[in-house]
Amino acid sequence: MLPKFDSVFSIDCVIFGFDAGELKILLIERNEEPYKDELALPGYIVEQDESIDDAAERILYELTGLRDLHMQQFHTFGEVNRHPQGRVITVAYYALIRINGQKELRPVTQFAKKAFWHPVNDLPKLAFDHSEIFNTGFNKIRRRLHYQPIAFELLPEKFTLTQLQSLYEAVLSKKLDKRNFRKKMLSYGFLKELDEKQKGVSYRAAKLYKFDKRKYGKIFQGELTLA
Repeated sequence: MLPKFDSVFSIDCVIFGFDAGELKILLIERNEEPYKDELALPGYIVEQDESIDDAAERILYELTGLRDLHMQQFHTFGEVNRHPQGRVITVAYYALIRINGQKELRPVTQFAKKAFWHPVNDLPKLAFDHSEIFNTGFNKIRRRLHYQPIAFELLPEKFTLTQLQSLYEAVLSKKLDKRNFRKKMLSYGFLKELDEKQKGVSYRAAKLYKFDKRKYGKIFQGELTLA
């Protein structure tokens, strides 16, 4: 009879959102040891009778109250001493969502005191190796920004060019020339100008645009060059 393997896997979720001109990451305050009362990415242990993908959905829901997100695996972290209780291999998932319109964050388990959005440019030290997991996920979306239209997953359905530029600057962590950025973005042909302007603003209302996914798929296969 073959021996039975014992393995412990966990899931950690790197969920990005964009709100009020800031790129944010979803964090929890832990309510159990180790690292009780410290901040961490939403994550927990995979049950023996569930798949990795099912565990990711369950864990994110239990720790934050969020459901039905399109999450993708992006890396596995397996350093021997990454968990103080023994060998735990974690599979990291990431997602990009529009914060506006999301329901209130509310853990449904006692393992987390609260869940909240935190700006990525002011991130505190996180529990376990979660700072490394976050950085790996952040670098992943930075690379994807150059060849996939992921920015539009974070923006409202209707947005201004200023909002679009602010998002690119937040992800890339650098300022972009306004004139050059707008010229290049409009030249690609996948932004649809609407016969609408911003409402309820105290400054001059800007034009609104929508992302044309069908046109993007037809005409675009290269990199988004913004420099």
